Amino acid sequence: MKNVKVYLYGLVLATLLLAGCQAEPKPIAYGAANCTHCNMTVADNRFGAELVNSKGKAFFFDSAECLMAYVNEQPEQGDNASFLMVTDFTRPNELIDARSAKYLQAKALPSPMGMYLTAVADQGAAAKMQQEYGGRLLTWSEAVKAVKNDERPE
Repeated sequence: MKNVKVYLYGLVLATLLLAGCQAEPKPIAYGAANCTHCNMTVADNRFGAELVNSKGKAFFFDSAECLMAYVNEQPEQGDNASFLMVTDFTRPNELIDARSAKYLQAKALPSPMGMYLTAVADQGAAAKMQQEYGGRLLTWSEAVKAVKNDERPE
């Protein structure tokens, strides 16, 4: 009977420890965190981004284009990430899935690293912003390619 209790206590303890190690997005400490890619301070709460690896470690970025450049340079990090998150421009501080976000690249909307990429969660909001600011709408893979090729609006 004692062995069963020890086993059950061990099982409960292991379950609690594993639950504490789950990979989850973390809040970005704007004004305090440094960008993993360019080392600038992550300051603008409309543009922050985050990668959470499979071990639960969060890496912060000052813009979607820095996250994309990082993933271009280290594809295994992006491929194995538990989360790739960007800030929804229309809702500052709110992180959304980077792969399903829409990206507006418009000269009228500068972003921190000069690629003019603005992430938006909703296709309708992105289309409305495009009508207001011009530019082009991109998917995650198109935006990653644009960053890789250093494509900027004219």
